[in-house]
Amino acid sequence: MAKVAECDERSSRRRLPPGERRQQIVDGAVAFFAEVGLEGNTRDLAKRLGVTQSLLFNYFATKDDLIEAVYEQVYLNRLSPDWPTRLTDRSVSLRQRLLDFYTEYSTLIFQYEWMRIFMFSGLYGAQLNRRYLKHLGDVILRPLLGEIEFAARSDETPVMEDIWNLHGGIVYIGIRQHIYRMPCPDDPSEAISRAVDRFLLSFGIAPGD
Repeated sequence: MAKVAECDERSSRRRLPPGERRQQIVDGAVAFFAEVGLEGNTRDLAKRLGVTQSLLFNYFATKDDLIEAVYEQVYLNRLSPDWPTRLTDRSVSLRQRLLDFYTEYSTLIFQYEWMRIFMFSGLYGAQLNRRYLKHLGDVILRPLLGEIEFAARSDETPVMEDIWNLHGGIVYIGIRQHIYRMPCPDDPSEAISRAVDRFLLSFGIAPGD
């Protein structure tokens, strides 16, 4: 009877359409690498998913290909394509644009998988986090710098490092929670608001500007 159940289970797994099977593998890889790091091997991943290692390689020729799919799902797919447009929409106050962006962004990245894979990528020597940060800088933060420069009312000229400092301070809330396991606010919006207000005031930008 147990053998029949096992055969039925294997048959059910084989009947998954290719697209669903691929997504199942990627979802499992995200959870697996977040837990054990990018050095985790595909043999253990296959065992956890209840499939053969050869099946994994039917969908991903190499482990690096699988990690690339993880990168796309965890990082690139969480960047909303309309953020650059909304961040540069001067019909909305700069403060509100920043608050809207970081409220949405923090909701997407203050998660176990995102934070831990980002950390493990750096330790593993992978290019994932460096590629992501370059993409983020080019697509989101550099246009934002232009908006800060436009709105600044102080003698101090904002530079890219200032934007990274604001960004890093906000992201650190999630790092404290998921990497260091330290107490963090259930709702980070108040901390984000204070960080944004301090940042804008340092360049003489009033809340309504």
